[in-house]
Amino acid sequence: MRFMKYVGEIWRCAGLYRAAQYEELGIGCFQDQYLAKICESPGIAQEEIAADLFVNKSNVARQVASLEEKGFVERRPDAQDKRILRVYPTEKALSVLEQVRRIRRTWTEQLLAEMGEEEREAVSKMMERLAERAKELAREWEGEER
Repeated sequence: MRFMKYVGEIWRCAGLYRAAQYEELGIGCFQDQYLAKICESPGIAQEEIAADLFVNKSNVARQVASLEEKGFVERRPDAQDKRILRVYPTEKALSVLEQVRRIRRTWTEQLLAEMGEEEREAVSKMMERLAERAKELAREWEGEER
């Protein structure tokens, strides 16, 4: 089965599309998920971002630092525990959020353009099931690592 080959190809092509579209916004093609998460959950801890997006804490630190340098987010220590960094969107982030969502939506629409509604729904349901299973496996694996 060449399933992961196809998933990888789709992901890389999506990255190329997003990189071109996001260039004018000043964000990288993989920063959109961080930006969306932070805008949807102002004050989220960096560790929560890592857990929610299933990425390494070091990746979160790098991406958030980059977004901070570009003026999209602010990091502040937690009021009760100074070791925890909370991340907040700036007005700049909130102002581009709808464009980011539109770009992501447009990619999906273009990708699925040749499919009928039934096929789209079937693909969506299958991908949702696969994502849930992948998360279960990742959580099990993480538990073994700790």
